[in-house]
Amino acid sequence: MKLTYNTKKDELAQYLFIQGDLIGDEVGPKLVEVVSDAVLEGIRTFVVDLSEVRYISSSGIGLLITMLTKMRNVGGEVYLTSPSEHVKKLLIITKLNNIFTVFDSIDAFKAELSK
Repeated sequence: MKLTYNTKKDELAQYLFIQGDLIGDEVGPKLVEVVSDAVLEGIRTFVVDLSEVRYISSSGIGLLITMLTKMRNVGGEVYLTSPSEHVKKLLIITKLNNIFTVFDSIDAFKAELSK
């Protein structure tokens, strides 16, 4: 399934909504560019919504790590929200759940950051 995405900003963060399979195809560099642009704009909290992602390949994992590295290099953070059961298992198997903070939903993220 071809990957598409859109973005949104609010006072807490910039959000990246991904739909499709995160396999690091030709759209991959564009996703990294979205994070790079956010860094240049001074955004330090970036949320990747995975609710519409069915599959993540090793290249897709590499993309997520690249996004996280770019943000952390400037003192920022990348959060993951709404992973499917399949994606949750992948995050656990790869131990990425220890590297990323994962929330069940964007609302859960907002509630935690508002504390």
